[in-house]
Amino acid sequence: MLLIKNGKIITMAGENYENGCVLIKGKKIEKVAQKIDVPKSDDVTIIDAKGCWVIPGIIEAHCHIGITEEKKGFEGDDCNEMTKPITPYLKALDAVNPMDSAFHNAISVGITSVMVGPGSSNVVGGQFLFMKTYGRVIDHMTVLEPAAMKVAFGENPKSTYSNNNVMPTTRMSIGALLRQELLAAKQYKTSKENAQKNGESFETDYKLDCWIPVFNKKIPLKAHVHRADDILTAIRIAKQFDLNMTLDHCTEGHLITEEIKASGFPAIVGPTMSSRSKIEVQNMDFKTPGILHEAGVKVAITTDHPVTRIQYLPICAGFAAKEGLGVEEALKAITINAAEICNVSDRVGSIQQGKDADIAIFDGNPMEVFTKTLYTIIDGTIVFRNLQE
Repeated sequence: MLLIKNGKIITMAGENYENGCVLIKGKKIEKVAQKIDVPKSDDVTIIDAKGCWVIPGIIEAHCHIGITEEKKGFEGDDCNEMTKPITPYLKALDAVNPMDSAFHNAISVGITSVMVGPGSSNVVGGQFLFMKTYGRVIDHMTVLEPAAMKVAFGENPKSTYSNNNVMPTTRMSIGALLRQELLAAKQYKTSKENAQKNGESFETDYKLDCWIPVFNKKIPLKAHVHRADDILTAIRIAKQFDLNMTLDHCTEGHLITEEIKASGFPAIVGPTMSSRSKIEVQNMDFKTPGILHEAGVKVAITTDHPVTRIQYLPICAGFAAKEGLGVEEALKAITINAAEICNVSDRVGSIQQGKDADIAIFDGNPMEVFTKTLYTIIDGTIVFRNLQE
């Protein structure tokens, strides 16, 4: 067992403790309370967190860690299959390398889990997964797979294929290709269900079968959208086919807050601590998360690693807090909100009995630049300890 005592426990579950305790048994949180007494035993490790912040493990809701490896160049970049614009059958599971050094960077700032998947070169890029940041075997680190289906609008698909003399080279063709694919997938799903209902044989099409979890609303579309009109196109298509969706990047979301609120779709905002390298991000600003939150939109924050390096996620949340989101909501944006948006809040995102024992301990507010990470705990195991603490 592992007992954290005397800490400022921020549970993200409604009840906090200025001087509280968390008891971990195995891989799960056993108890959270003001005081927890355990018998003296060699089997109990005690962390005295006096004067420290104890929060749920931080969550990165959109990144490419391990699939675009640091310092590896072409050999370590498996993020985009730029030979065909529609590739829903690709799995990040087959490309993420847990040996990427960025995983250690993530752990060292208290990031315990991440949503990882293909990039945005294709109209349909493939399937994301949600995973823990500690381990050597991806199959053991995975929490949810598939976790989302990546689709992309705007400049990235256009620029990828504009020199190849094939679609898409316009926003019109991006929308058309996506609708065409979704219609084929919907018809495939209906045919498969009818065959099963009637006891008839049915030949599985691997390239379309991967859409069934999307149409069953078990996983969302994960839409790469920056510009306001691209956000609205994504909403229009998702509503047309009655699908769930997350609005990833959502750079100009602050310009169309009422429409986003009415859609019911959450926003994963960022990377904002990067250059305005494209026309579609010219209105990028840390004020966007706060404006969307005030409008009633559920918000998470992303670095889009490696666009902004993953270890700066808490600092990005701090900038958003400064620009209107506020400290409490900024912490939610990298913990419980991210977990809910990624459909894993039954496992992570808050410090509650029965949830995975993913916890980070800091000597202050983790969104402040001078704050040190003291411990990172994943599945009940201390995977990072600041030896200077």
